[in-house]
Amino acid sequence: MKFTRITVDSKQMGGVPCIRGLRIPGATVVEMIADGQTEREILAAYPDLEQADINEALHFAADAVRERELPLTGR
Repeated sequence: MKFTRITVDSKQMGGVPCIRGLRIPGATVVEMIADGQTEREILAAYPDLEQADINEALHFAADAVRERELPLTGR
């Protein structure tokens, strides 16, 4: 998937992937979803965001962890 709404600029936010050049890290959006916030709540908190930004942040996060080993604790 080609990401058009996720940008990386080494001079902005230390090179953290952000939404459309805004100072809103994609990880922040993903974390808000993980914390149970609705898209409506996220868009209200960040009026510069669009629904497509949220969708792409989730796809970007999924792609970032795809086929990688993650440290998991076993039982």
